[in-house]
Amino acid sequence: MTVTSAPTHPQRSGRVGRYRNPATVLSWDEPLPPGTAVEPVMLATDDRAATSGTLYTVPGAQRVVALMHPRVDFTHHYLVPPLLGRGLAVFTQRGRWVNNDVGLVHERLLLDIAAAHRWLRERGFGDVALLGNSGGASLYCLYAQQAALAPERRLDSDPAGARVHLSGDLPVPRWLILLAPHPGQGDMLMHHIDPSVTDEDDPGSCDPALDLYDSANGFAEPPEPSSYGDDFLARYREAQRSRVARIDERARWMLAERRGLAASPDPVDRRRSAAASYIVVHRTDADPRAVDLSLDPSGRDYGSIFGVKPEVTNRGAVGFGRLSTPEAWLSTWSGLSTRAAIRLTAPDIQVPTLLIGYTADNTVYPGDLGAIQSALAADDLTRVDVDGDHYGLSPDHSSRPGGSAVADLVGDWLAAR
Repeated sequence: MTVTSAPTHPQRSGRVGRYRNPATVLSWDEPLPPGTAVEPVMLATDDRAATSGTLYTVPGAQRVVALMHPRVDFTHHYLVPPLLGRGLAVFTQRGRWVNNDVGLVHERLLLDIAAAHRWLRERGFGDVALLGNSGGASLYCLYAQQAALAPERRLDSDPAGARVHLSGDLPVPRWLILLAPHPGQGDMLMHHIDPSVTDEDDPGSCDPALDLYDSANGFAEPPEPSSYGDDFLARYREAQRSRVARIDERARWMLAERRGLAASPDPVDRRRSAAASYIVVHRTDADPRAVDLSLDPSGRDYGSIFGVKPEVTNRGAVGFGRLSTPEAWLSTWSGLSTRAAIRLTAPDIQVPTLLIGYTADNTVYPGDLGAIQSALAADDLTRVDVDGDHYGLSPDHSSRPGGSAVADLVGDWLAAR
């Protein structure tokens, strides 16, 4: 499978979206090495769900690197060919909510990871490296934290209060690699959510005093950078937290209503309790760092991961956490309620850890990486920055220098251990 991108810089293409074909931007753009064996796998989990994956091996591979994202299919991740080329096996896993995160509960995904880790161990790979890329980083950190605990000390419920059974065999990974890691999907959304929304049921509602894309607050038409004052930013960040808190309250109210109906003596109420309910979150492409390049400066260009005109994409259909169940909101997207935040899990992680950031990332910023580095407690901790955007691509998207550079780093780092 070969994926190529036209060498046209998005700022000069007339597009609103950042990538010409975002559906393929994560996929590998070089062939698998000769002699690669490809083995599809279907696994049952301890809670009677299913997870699947693909094991890629090359002759002589003794160590395996596992990649997984809570939402995205990593089957054809761009690191697969170069890691294989360095003599490593690669396991790409698809969790139970792949490509549909409406009901995604991170605590349950830990059982998917455990099932795959046990299978890899049975398959002959005694040492497993978990490579958490982007949103996969906070997922793997939560797993590494919980796996290291005695079974009786592990989480026994999700943030919505539903029971989760993590007392089984959760093998501890030998190594942890974090590549362009989000601090956690909830923490990330806390920076992206638009606090000017005044009515969660009205996508057009807006408080002008909190509108990031209002020139009165410091916005400039792209590609000119915007400039925001400290007072506005302080009010903006606090309002983002307040909006997340309001959505949390709404989620918990929906759950309480459902449980009340389920406990009712009226059979009509009990039937109603089975009805699914969803939270729609409008406008989630509004991080000031995307348009004010003086904030948390890096080698990135203007715009967000979604578009080079975030004032447009913020009002569109794309964005993080746009639709979820109350359970998924609290577990995954709420920066106030999630447990899958690296600031919470990193202090308990002791396995050797490699932290890799991209210098021109449009969604993970230097401040995020610095906070993650400070939170990690591993004695064996290595931090490296590599040129590239969030997908390791060059500025014009015509090549991916980050792919081979990251594979070299991972190969050398593992070989030294």
